[in-house]
Amino acid sequence: MAPDRAGAGDAGRKLPGATVAIIGGGIAGLVTAFRLGAAGRRVTVFEAGASLGGLGDTFDHQGHPLERFYHCMLPTDRHLLAVLDELGLAEGAVWKPTTFGIQSRSQLYPLNTPADLLRFRPLSIIDRFRVGLTGVWGSLRSARGLDDMTCEAWLTGLSGKRAFDGFWRPMLEAKFGDRYREVPALWFWTRFNREKGAKVERKGYPRGGYRAITDRLAARLTQAGTSIRMRTPVERLALGADGRPRVRLPGGQVEDFDQLVYAGPNALLSGLADLPSLGASEAGIGAGIDMQGVVNAVLLLRRGLTPHYWVATVDPDIPFQGIVETTNLIDREHTGGAHLIYLMQYLHRDDPVFATSDAQLLERYWQGLKSLFPGLGEGDLIDSRLFRSPFVEPIYRLGYQRRKPAITLVPGRVFLATTAQVYPEVTSWNGSCRLAEEVATAVLGASQASVPSPEWRPTPIAT
Repeated sequence: MAPDRAGAGDAGRKLPGATVAIIGGGIAGLVTAFRLGAAGRRVTVFEAGASLGGLGDTFDHQGHPLERFYHCMLPTDRHLLAVLDELGLAEGAVWKPTTFGIQSRSQLYPLNTPADLLRFRPLSIIDRFRVGLTGVWGSLRSARGLDDMTCEAWLTGLSGKRAFDGFWRPMLEAKFGDRYREVPALWFWTRFNREKGAKVERKGYPRGGYRAITDRLAARLTQAGTSIRMRTPVERLALGADGRPRVRLPGGQVEDFDQLVYAGPNALLSGLADLPSLGASEAGIGAGIDMQGVVNAVLLLRRGLTPHYWVATVDPDIPFQGIVETTNLIDREHTGGAHLIYLMQYLHRDDPVFATSDAQLLERYWQGLKSLFPGLGEGDLIDSRLFRSPFVEPIYRLGYQRRKPAITLVPGRVFLATTAQVYPEVTSWNGSCRLAEEVATAVLGASQASVPSPEWRPTPIAT
C-alpha cells in the first residue's frame, strides 16, 4: 500500500472512514483514489467505459497490448515516475536517447542541434539564427507575464515574422487550428522547456506499456478495498438535502457519499452537474473552456521510416501533423516485430474530418504517408487502426491561469481533477499525477468544520 503523502496522515483523521466517489477512471482519477485509499477513505470509482486509463487505453495486436494514442515519459516527469516507483514499475522502464525531425517542402530535416538548425534550408540564414536565439532565450527567461501574451506575439517578436510564418505558425496550427492566435506564450514556454530542457533528449516507456500502470493501480486499489465499477456512467451529480454529494446512476439508482471528485472530461461536467444544488456557476466549473480533439491513425509496418521518435509534418497538403515512430523508443519484441507508427491530426470535434469514416481516414493518411516516403508499398502495411478522442487538451486563451477551474467546487465536499486544470504544466500523465496529488491533499484536508452543515438545505437532486 502506498505511503501517506502531503500530510495525508493528519488530514485523513479529520473525516475518518469517509466515503468518496470518484467519477472517471483515467490516470487522474486512479491516482487520486490511490492516495485517498491509502489515507483511510472508503473510495468508489465510477468508470463509464469498459476499460481504465482514459487516453492510455489499448488494443490488441498478436497478443501485444498497444496504446491507441502515443505516450512517452521524460526524465523530468517526477510525479509520474514517483507513482511508477511506488507501483514497482520504475526499475523496468526503458530509457533511450531520441531525436526530432521536421518534414518541410517534401524534405526531412533533423532538428536536434545548433548545426541542424543552421542546415534548415526552408529558413533564411538570418531566420535560422533568430529561431536558435529564441530557443536559448526561452530556456533562460522566467515564465512571468507569458500567460498574458500570445504565442504569436512572443515568437514573432523574438524570431521575426518570416520565421514565425514559416516555422512556428504551422506547428501551432497543427495543434490548435485557427485558434492558435489566442494561445498564451506560457503554453509554448512550458512545452519547449519540458522537451528541450536537457542537453540530450531522452524519453522513457514503462515495460508493459501504459496499460501496466493502470493494471497495477487497479490491483492495488482493489486490494485496499476500493470499489471500481466499470460500465457505470453517472447521469447526475448534485448535493442531497444533508449537503452530501449524491449521484444518480442508470435506472434511477441514487447513492450518497461524504465527498466526491469529478475526474472526467471537463466539457461534460455542465451537462452532468446540478449547478443550483451545488451552489456553483458555469464559470466555476470551466464551462466556457472548449477542448481540442484528435484523430489518431495507428499503423503497423514491416519497415521503419526515420531514425526519429517524432517528426513534425508542416506541409499543408499532408493530412496529418505529426509522425511518432514508437519503435524508435521501445523494442519491437513488444509489438510482435512490427514497426509501430502513429499519425495524429489535432482538430475540433465539430470539424467534418472528425465525423469521417475510419476507412476513408486511414486511406487518406496512408496515401499521405506514401507521398512523404515514396518507397513505401502496400506490402509494407501489416495492419492499421483509427482512434479518435473529442476531449484531449483545452483550447487556451490569454489569462488561462486565472480562468481555469479551482480544485474545490463545493468546500469540503466536491472537488475537480480535470485536464482543464493541469495548465501551465503540459497535458500529460505526469501533469495529471501532479493534479491528483493536489486534489487528494485538498480532499484529505477537509475537516468537519469546512463542510456544509445539516441545517443548510440545497436543492435536492431529482430522483
